[in-house]
Amino acid sequence: MPKTPSLKLFNLIKSLSGSEKRYFKLFIRENKNEKTSKYALLFDSIDEQEANDEEALKAIIYKDEPIQSRKYSELKAYLYELILKSLQGYDEKSSVDYKLKGMLHSVRVLYKRSHYSECKELLVKAKKVAYKYESFIHILEVLKWEKQIAYAQSDIVFLDKELDRINNEENECLEQRGNLSAYQNLFYRVMIGIRKDALLRSEEKVANLNLIMENKLLTDLRNAKSHKARVFYFRIYSLFYYSIINYEKFHIMSKRLMRLMESQAHFLREDIADYISALTNYTASCGLLEYYEEVAECLPKFLVIKPKTLDDELRVYNEYYTNKFSLCIFTGDFKEGELALKQHLKEQEKFDSEVFESGRFYFQYFYIHFGIGDYPKALEYLNEWLNLPRRVERQDLQSLARILNLIIHYEMGNTMLLEYLFRSTYRFLRKRNRMFEFEKKVLGFIKESNKIHSLRELMHAFANLKDEFEKLTHIPSEKVMFQYFDFISWLESKIENESFAEVVRRKSNYTK
Repeated sequence: MPKTPSLKLFNLIKSLSGSEKRYFKLFIRENKNEKTSKYALLFDSIDEQEANDEEALKAIIYKDEPIQSRKYSELKAYLYELILKSLQGYDEKSSVDYKLKGMLHSVRVLYKRSHYSECKELLVKAKKVAYKYESFIHILEVLKWEKQIAYAQSDIVFLDKELDRINNEENECLEQRGNLSAYQNLFYRVMIGIRKDALLRSEEKVANLNLIMENKLLTDLRNAKSHKARVFYFRIYSLFYYSIINYEKFHIMSKRLMRLMESQAHFLREDIADYISALTNYTASCGLLEYYEEVAECLPKFLVIKPKTLDDELRVYNEYYTNKFSLCIFTGDFKEGELALKQHLKEQEKFDSEVFESGRFYFQYFYIHFGIGDYPKALEYLNEWLNLPRRVERQDLQSLARILNLIIHYEMGNTMLLEYLFRSTYRFLRKRNRMFEFEKKVLGFIKESNKIHSLRELMHAFANLKDEFEKLTHIPSEKVMFQYFDFISWLESKIENESFAEVVRRKSNYTK
């Protein structure tokens, strides 16, 4: 049986950002040899592929030459190693960690050749950088070198004067390092506890989380001995309050975390991923509490982020547009949503289909087109959403999509098709263990609507359905559907003869 080709080279190339790809091409030019052209050709060919196609790659590389599988495998393996080397060089130019390692490696080189004065100059610079970025492991190494160089020079005066200071710095550094590690472990424990029982809102789960939160380190922010530890403190509380559905405190902690991270901007230049997560959580907390002005104020922060990796770039893109669309949807500004959607689709072209998941946006695409009254386009995206691979946790969303499908066809006046869709939806819902009251009410309305022959009767039916829906919003098992789509505002638009967008906009009380 032929061996399945490894995808690790393909996946590595597809994960590179634009700047990393450019750096690689400069890297191989600087290290040019007789095989460089083949490496470059293979790199470019893989980069252009939508899906991995080994036979096509071999044809491009070898043309009319005989193809030797062993040599092709060696070519791929060497290209993989070459990319890793270029990425190391790329990181060395942008990473403080690499910079510090390089400086301390230079200290070692100079020390071996007895250039002690030059060693000391480098150590002063390295120590300043290490303290600025709270790189405790490098601080400890600097302090070790201070003692070692003094010993090599037999500088008893220095040791007599500075040994206590160095010892105190080492102890403080070890304490900060241990303190940070303790906060990291607490964060992971909270995260594990939540992820293990993501769907279980039990007293036992809350009790276990509360037990973790009683840890002494979490009783007072002053117990966090460094900026990085304080970041974990707020990350822990933010995650905890979200998990127990205390959205007010989730918002407070998310906001404090965001401001803390922004107060030390140099850390963000080193690693932006956690800041993207902090912004995302803060924006989500604002949305949950309907603080739409704060969402609008936060959105530009995503646009000024300078991603360091393709993953970061993709996350910024996804989170900005997810929150932008949500803001437009919940405030009824669907025209603004339409403009944002056009820009979003244009920018989407820069991402490979391998890494960009358009499915996560289909429901928002549907909602925006529904809001502007473009029902055919809304239906198109609803069908795209409905046709996504089914998973257990998406069963309720499958039901929601079918209900919305009925509403769109009702809006479009597709009476004949509506009868077929009604029966199809009814069969789908009956196959489940139970049919929720929300679904019964919608199906009942659709079924009876064909018997209504006057505007007065129709308005009365709309008003009755609205009253029933408002009662259902107080029942936990029923209200989830109303969080996905504003069915009540849709009914009010019919009763009051206003557009859906006008009703949502008025009820949101949001002003730009």
